[in-house]
Amino acid sequence: MSTAPQTDDYAQVIDDLTYKYDGVFSRESITQAVEAARARLEPVSKVPNFLPILVQRFATEQLTAAAQASGTIAKPVPEILFICVHNAGRSQMAAALAEHLAPGKVHVRSAGSKPVDQVSPVALEALAERGMTLTEAYPKPLTDDVVHAADVIVTMGCGDTCPVLPGKRYLDWDVADPEGQSIDKVRDIRDDLQSRVAALLRDLNI
Repeated sequence: MSTAPQTDDYAQVIDDLTYKYDGVFSRESITQAVEAARARLEPVSKVPNFLPILVQRFATEQLTAAAQASGTIAKPVPEILFICVHNAGRSQMAAALAEHLAPGKVHVRSAGSKPVDQVSPVALEALAERGMTLTEAYPKPLTDDVVHAADVIVTMGCGDTCPVLPGKRYLDWDVADPEGQSIDKVRDIRDDLQSRVAALLRDLNI
C-alpha cells in the first residue's frame, strides 16, 4: 500500500536543497522551487510515496538550470535539451544515448510538453540492450529554466508548445514515436536516434 508523503518529507527536501545551494539561492526561493515541483509532479504521479524523491530531483534540476542560465553556476560542458511530448520515449532515449556516447563531456536534460507518469518500458528495454539502465529516469515537464540553460535544444514532435528563444541553437528531428510500438520498431528508433545524437556530438566537437 502506498503512503501519502508527509509535510516533514518536503521540509527535509527544502532543508537539503538549502544546504546544497547555500550562497546561491535563498531558502524562500528554494521553498518556491520545491512547491512548484510538487505542483507539477503530483497530478501525474502514480506512486505517492516516491513523490518527495522525484520532487527533490526535479527541483534540483530547475534550480541548477536557473543558476546556469543566470551565470551564477558555470557550465563546464555544453548543455543539450531533448524535448518530446510525453518525455517517456524519444527524448529519454536521446538523452541516455548522448550521456552514453560522451560521458562527462556533455550535460543532458530531457523534458516533455505533456509529460506522463512513467518512462516507456519498451524504450527502457531497447536501451538496456545497449547497456544503458535508466534507474532514476522519470518524465519531467518542460520549463523556461531548462530552456534558458541549454545551448542546443532538440525537439521531436512537440510542435508549437516548445518555446523559441533568441541565441539558442534549435534542431527538430523527425523521429518516430515509440509509444505502442513493438520492441523491433523501438530498436529501429533507438538506432535512428543514436545516429542523430552521434552526428550532433561530432558537430559540437564532443
